Amino acid sequence: MTTPRFVQLHALVSYSAALLNRDDSGFAKRLPFGGATRTRISSQCLKRHWRKAEDEWALSGIGPEMSVRSRKIPEERILPALEAAGVGTPDTRKAAIDAIAIALYSKSALKDSSSRQALLIGEAEIAYLIEKAKLAASADDAKAATMTIETLFKKEEKANLSAMLATKGILHAGLEAALFGRMVTSDPEANTDAPIHVAHAFTVHGEEAETDYFTVIDDLETGSGAGGIFDTEITAGLFYVYVVVDVPGLVANLGGDAALAGKVVEHLTHLVATISPGAKKGSTAPYAYADLVFAETGTRQPRSLANAFREPAKARAADAMARLTGYLSQFDGMYRAKETRRLAALADVTLPGVAARQTLDDLAQALAAEVAGA
Repeated sequence: MTTPRFVQLHALVSYSAALLNRDDSGFAKRLPFGGATRTRISSQCLKRHWRKAEDEWALSGIGPEMSVRSRKIPEERILPALEAAGVGTPDTRKAAIDAIAIALYSKSALKDSSSRQALLIGEAEIAYLIEKAKLAASADDAKAATMTIETLFKKEEKANLSAMLATKGILHAGLEAALFGRMVTSDPEANTDAPIHVAHAFTVHGEEAETDYFTVIDDLETGSGAGGIFDTEITAGLFYVYVVVDVPGLVANLGGDAALAGKVVEHLTHLVATISPGAKKGSTAPYAYADLVFAETGTRQPRSLANAFREPAKARAADAMARLTGYLSQFDGMYRAKETRRLAALADVTLPGVAARQTLDDLAQALAAEVAGA
């Protein structure tokens, strides 16, 4: 079996009365497309929920350790380890932690931690920094502790995070970094390219939104009993989701382990189909599974099927599936069908190049086997 260059996942997922992803004003995120405004879910929101899912297909259950994304790694992870080990004095520990914060984030890191950029870092890297911090905190005074850390992070010393990745492998940055990439402004050579590319999801039809007016009832209040009057936006929609996996990039980031890459793709396929993003979970229960998951594997450059919905479709799964069928037929007429295609769907739908529908389990397993080269 030939290992594919790319895996493409397309999904249609429907939600009602939800507020899945909010902007800075508290309204649903939106996207103008094809002359109509659509409701949108950002790729960051989707990836966050896939990373944090806790079910049988959780990324954390694959094997490699996960990563930690935070602005407070020195204070919340490294300092407690120093204190627990009883290394150094309060002054030398503080000096070491402050120096690490400046090295990891910026020179202004000590003024306000909220101004820092959240850093994605692996558990192995945190353990590495803890050992270096112990060495620094053991110095005679705070100045010596600071100099020890500053020396560690000088490029010419070859002892920073990028050097660690070069000698011990990219998985020391954690599984999330290997899958979704990371940027380390203090150490650009420790940056990781993302082999999993995620588009912003959007409704295949024009936005459907309403302002929800509601009151909070005060149990001890007489009369109307209103303890507060509020409003919020809720939306409904059928979303198109698109994900691309750069298979050689994924295998490389996983240390050349093709079998592990296959397992990642299997888990990711299930997560795309079954994990729901969403704010206001307590009041909207925004949980849904995909109506359709369409997978393609091949060697040529991927291409989204978003243009099937440039002209807004009707807000029905059947119409969206018909649009996909028509657009794929047109695409194949011009470029020919060169990918291997698989389909899992609720409805009895036929897409060009698909022999028959499969269960999601079978589809995900087939993708895993193809990526692993089995």
